[in-house]
Amino acid sequence: MVHYAEGRPIGDLTLRTLAMPSDANAAGDIFGGWVMAQMDLACGIRAAERARGRVVTAAVKEMSFAKPMKIGDTLCIYTHVERVGRTSMTLKVEAWAQRYLSDLMEKVTHADFVMVALDGEGKPKAVPAES
Repeated sequence: MVHYAEGRPIGDLTLRTLAMPSDANAAGDIFGGWVMAQMDLACGIRAAERARGRVVTAAVKEMSFAKPMKIGDTLCIYTHVERVGRTSMTLKVEAWAQRYLSDLMEKVTHADFVMVALDGEGKPKAVPAES
């Protein structure tokens, strides 16, 4: 059973991946850019499902890292579609670390990602109504 250090994640578990030595610096801390890339992948999955098609990242709003990720931790990305505009949507994204060989989960970072739906020619298109 997982134990959450501070509260519980908001949104749905969208991506889980293992932090490997190639994702770390010499001190064994995982690069923040790697964590952010995983968050972007998760947003792409969730937003494409909602848009029923291609999406791109338009913006990432303010991200700070509260806790480090270490080699062997499992990164768990939770996403929630917070707002849908005509062609864009804002997703709340949280990154949690399940510590290596432990049931402890700690929030690493969070951010708002703005994603834009695109048509077949790469131009913004309307996000369809939710079915």
